[in-house]
Amino acid sequence: MRWVLPETVDQQAKALAGELGLHPLPARILTHRGFRTPEAASAFLSDKLADLPDPFRMKGMGAAVERITRALRTHEKITLYGDYDVDGVCSTSLLSIFLRELGAQPGTYIPHRLGEGYGLNVQAVEKLAAEGTRVLVTLDCGISANVEISRARDLGMDVVIVDHHTVPATLPPAVAVLNPHQPGCEYPTKTLCAAGVAFNLCMGLRKRLRDDGFFATRKEPNLRALMDLAALATVADVVPLTGVNRILVAHGLQELTAARRPGVRALKEAAGMEPDAPVTAGQVGFRLGPRINAAGRLHDASLGLQMLTAESLEEARRLAQVLDRANAERQGIESTILTEALKQAETRKDSRGFVLYAEGWHPGVIGIVASRVVERFHRPTIMVGVNDGVGKGSARSIEAFHLYDAISGCSDMLTRFGGHKYAAGLTIEADRLPAFREAFERIAMQRLTPEDLIPRCKVDAVVTPNELDESAVEALQKLGPFGQGNPEPVLVLKHQVARPRVLTPKTGYGSAHLKLALLDAPEVDAIGFGMADRLSLVEGPVDLAFQVGVDTFRGQRRVSLRLKDLRVAA
Repeated sequence: MRWVLPETVDQQAKALAGELGLHPLPARILTHRGFRTPEAASAFLSDKLADLPDPFRMKGMGAAVERITRALRTHEKITLYGDYDVDGVCSTSLLSIFLRELGAQPGTYIPHRLGEGYGLNVQAVEKLAAEGTRVLVTLDCGISANVEISRARDLGMDVVIVDHHTVPATLPPAVAVLNPHQPGCEYPTKTLCAAGVAFNLCMGLRKRLRDDGFFATRKEPNLRALMDLAALATVADVVPLTGVNRILVAHGLQELTAARRPGVRALKEAAGMEPDAPVTAGQVGFRLGPRINAAGRLHDASLGLQMLTAESLEEARRLAQVLDRANAERQGIESTILTEALKQAETRKDSRGFVLYAEGWHPGVIGIVASRVVERFHRPTIMVGVNDGVGKGSARSIEAFHLYDAISGCSDMLTRFGGHKYAAGLTIEADRLPAFREAFERIAMQRLTPEDLIPRCKVDAVVTPNELDESAVEALQKLGPFGQGNPEPVLVLKHQVARPRVLTPKTGYGSAHLKLALLDAPEVDAIGFGMADRLSLVEGPVDLAFQVGVDTFRGQRRVSLRLKDLRVAA
């Protein structure tokens, strides 16, 4: 890795620590990340519910609330149409539970990934209209569905769009559009996922109904109880954990920890977690979210919706086990495809961008595999699964390469495509894949330099061993929750002398690990997972880049370093 060391900010950090009463280490990290005034740092650190913005600052909120409250009062049928990923499933669950607490009986519809594809489709719209739907709410989709929403309008349905994807030049003919990206929207956090937008819709509905006296004879819904679903979606959809997202996730993790919802309790059990175990953003991303996603990738995403909205723990557990089996199946398919993809990539590693393809690769899994290939080779990667002469692809990229622009440069070979800088999807006739690969590799060669292909390790602070005590680690945790847009801090210790040893995992459980005992800090453990091949570098002083935590073993608490990289000390 190429290490990017921080500039010196000691004086500013010292002033910030004094103003806000912060521990010196997180003050240095905040200053390095650009939060250099007490006002800016306080705004970033805020996770108070009172700091959530007025939902009516979101463009379209008034119209959305008016139409849905009218449907509630006149008992019109409302149907919620969600996407098949975690965000779509959670936002549909969230709004469904809320509307049921208001006395409604909303219908739900989640399309089948393989049979129907992403977003609204005309056949589903016609089916819902025939079943009596009068208000259709799209969740995590709809912003580009002009044809489908025009058809819904022709069939007598009013559509409310709840979305967060890129806004097209021409909006569909919906009665209301909720999307912070649309021009003229004053909502301060633009990077909400769909569940974050849906949570704001619930806030707006509750406020309007409260003002109208709706709760004089019925209990007011507790919106805090819905923040577990908002947090699941926000973390799993990899949106920046700043602003409103930080507040939703901070409180949502508390709800996930408490696991009062049967579906959440069952999901934690299926993931091998104790029901009341603390939940971190990392566990949402790697243990809980993938199980909800697995059904949508391989089978029927509505299973996740049924689990999250289940009223009995018994039913939730039954569904969670189905999701767990789907996740295990997904892992097996992913492992097989990854092995094949890595072999292909090895034969093409002189290229600066990969187009990997094979007959039979599962289209619901190749996006995950593309991410794994990018992690391994640090090159933009397009994975294409071919079935019946048609290739469906998912692509992932690196910081230095704008994926959508590159694919646009050879889009004449594609049937369809879409995406953004870091991720994209495409459809292509199988016989055009060799020419497409050649064109994409040529663009990657033109736009990427050899230095771009070296991953960067962005360091937040260079520290000394005596700065790494438990109080410092606990203070760093207050900068969380960590994730996209707010990564866990990376620290560096320089010129450390260590006694290394290799830890060999059980057969079939991956590469061996590197364990270091630091002579300058014997009370600190350090481990580099899968780094046993770096053993020869630790013959003399080394520089260590790491993330830090506290581990408990046999009742003893020790500061533990999780190595990101190491190099021979200069």
